[in-house]
Amino acid sequence: MELLVVKTPEFEHAKEYSLNRLKNELSPLLIYHNPEHTLNDVVPAAERLASLEKVEDDDRFLLLTAAYYHDLGFVRLRQGHEAVSIEIAEQILPQFGYSDVQIMVIRGVIQATCIPQSPTNLLERIMADADLDYLGRGNFWERSKDLRLELENFGEKFTDKDWYIYQLRFIQSHQYFTVSERMLRDGKKQQHLLEIQHQLDEAILLKRT
Repeated sequence: MELLVVKTPEFEHAKEYSLNRLKNELSPLLIYHNPEHTLNDVVPAAERLASLEKVEDDDRFLLLTAAYYHDLGFVRLRQGHEAVSIEIAEQILPQFGYSDVQIMVIRGVIQATCIPQSPTNLLERIMADADLDYLGRGNFWERSKDLRLELENFGEKFTDKDWYIYQLRFIQSHQYFTVSERMLRDGKKQQHLLEIQHQLDEAILLKRT
């Protein structure tokens, strides 16, 4: 499927601003929430879902802007970074020609990535799904390892058993919100759930022996 790419002067400048800050200001301890998460995980997933869900160009423009800005708050802090991402977007995007109404939409789309997710419209549902697209992708275990390393870099230590419980509970509580994402990822996500349960069972058995 050929993905439509938004190319307007406002979008390109806004995108460049965010990527420059992500590449230059994020802590190297952020193994998961790094620039590649935005570039290789979230933006492609948002583009794909926008095409599948038949999002029109104007809305796609706002969706992808939010995708590039959704983790920018990590340049200041980890906990509550979404609020900082929104704050930066509200301060910077007017410089690139975004209107108050457009920024209000972008605010909601970024907010939709907060856990637990509670999107209220199609763009927010797409963004929520794009942010956790990896749960149903083939590289789930690689990205799961990255997330564990990142959390441990910031002092959250896990035994294997504790990590599998953490992952199991998270995936069990998670849902994809768009029909397209459910069709694409639910099957693989359920497979990962079974694999995690198997790993947990083995970790418990190993601890007993």
